[in-house]
Parts: sequence; structure tokens; C-alpha cells
Amino acid sequence: MVINRQEGHMPPDTVSLRYFLVLAQELNFTRAAARIGIAQPALSARMRRLEAELGTSLLVRNTRSVALTAAGAALAESAPPALAALDRAWDTARRAGAGELGTLRIGYSLSAGAETAPALVDRLIHSSPGLEVAAVPMATPEISAAVAAGRIDVGITRGEQPGRGVRRYLLRRMRAGVQLAQHHPLADHPEIEIADAAAYPLRLPDRTANPVIHDQLAALFRDTRLNPRFHTLPVSFDLSHRDLRDGLTLAPSGETAVATQPAGLTWRPLRHAPALTFHLVLPREQSPLHRRVRAVAKTLAHELHWLSD
Repeated sequence: MVINRQEGHMPPDTVSLRYFLVLAQELNFTRAAARIGIAQPALSARMRRLEAELGTSLLVRNTRSVALTAAGAALAESAPPALAALDRAWDTARRAGAGELGTLRIGYSLSAGAETAPALVDRLIHSSPGLEVAAVPMATPEISAAVAAGRIDVGITRGEQPGRGVRRYLLRRMRAGVQLAQHHPLADHPEIEIADAAAYPLRLPDRTANPVIHDQLAALFRDTRLNPRFHTLPVSFDLSHRDLRDGLTLAPSGETAVATQPAGLTWRPLRHAPALTFHLVLPREQSPLHRRVRAVAKTLAHELHWLSD
């Protein structure tokens, strides 16, 4: 960066320049000082320093009036757009420092795509218009590693996924339940006992897709001392849920499943089942942008009661 020190002069401070523009409009020290809110002698001293810094006269003073010199008229014309550009630069720096500018890359698990990730992305975009958000679904086991390596900035995972170099924050807690056909024998129950559900075929998510959640759900039903019949679909993400339409099979899931549930199916909570969770994943060393995401996520979780028991 090169600073112009021609003839020993430095650019004037912006406060004096703004005072000069008020005086250039009023052409009267008394009115200008009152408008600015300072004493008239202080304004006069400011203008003398400004002229000294520029090395030229800006004002022609006499006992009755003030007039602009050619240099003063040129400065009065050129200074406003320059100050406006400087104001924009200050504002850009402030917003970047507050994490309100930049590009944010969010990776989220497929199950977070029903409600959680879209709600957070929407809030980030609307609260920070200068923020560009790119959100993509990812395999859950890959998200923490991608955040730690800097390939993405933020992750949203179902369950507290393992991984080094990241920090995890509880974003959402939800009831565990089951999806089932509306004509299923248990569909009329407002809540379903875990032991009752364990008597039917249970479709669990593929363990490779999310070992944490698979193991949590499997343990939940094994604790009934029955011999639950688990199976996994050959396709990892079947939105039609064809297997549930047999009127027997149940699919353990969180209540967010209701958001993408096709016709003919319903969801019922499991009594006394531990909650399922979504977590925000951020790097250990966090920038203003990361802190902004965390603050927005915390506010959103509070407003939408995501952490209520």
C-alpha cells in the first residue's frame, strides 16, 4: 500500500471534512456550529487546521459573510461522494467483522433437510442480506471431517457424530416415534409403547449412513427383551416408504418425518423414548462468520422451541 505524502500533506480527518461540508452549505459559522453542535471557536479552529493540512485556503472570511474559494468549491463538490464511499467501506468492514458478509458452505444430513437445515438457511439469508449461503446434503459420517478440513464451514447432523477438530452444539431435540400406515393396528394410539412397537417388523436406517442413530434406535427396541425383527431397505432414502404400506412394518424416526410424509402414512411418538437430536458442527477455531451462524442458530432454536423438553 502506498500512502501519498506529497509536499508533506496527509489526507484530512473525515470529521473536519464533514464539518466543512456543513459550513459550505450554511456559509455562516454561527449557523454551522449550531447545526453541528459545537462552539463557533472550535469550528473556526477546525477549519484553520483543515486548510493547513491541505495547504490551501478554502474560505474567504470577513465580518459579515463566508465565501468559498475555488479550492473550497472543488472540495465541497468532490467530498460528498468520497465520504459516501468511505462510509460504505466502513460498513463493509463492520459487517464482515460481525460475520454478516461472505460465502457460507453448509453440509447437512438428509434427515436435517426436512425442516432443520432449511429453517436455518432461511434465517441466515434474511438476517444477513450480504451473506451467500450454499447448502448441500452430505453423508452424515463425512460432515464433521469436512468441517474440520475446511471443505465446508458448517455442518448439521442427526445425532452427536464423532470427529476431531470440531465443536458440536445441540441445535434441536425432538421426540422419537415411528412412521406407520394409517391402517396399521397401532395407528389409533396417541402414543405407542416401545414394547408394542417391538412386536412388529422394524425398518432401521442403513447403519453405514448414520451409525450413531442406527445404534441408538436398535438399542431402544432391544431393551424390551423381545427379539425385534430389524431390516434395512436396499435403497438408502425412499421417500415413498413402500415397505410401510403393508400395515405391519414400522419405521422409527423423529417427528420431523411428518414434514415429508406421503399420503397414507402417519407418525406416532414412542412413550418414554429418549429424544433424537440435531447438532450444529463448527470448527474449533471460529471466525466471525462461524460465531454469527452460532448466534443465529441459538436464536432460531429458542423461537421455534427446538430445545424444549
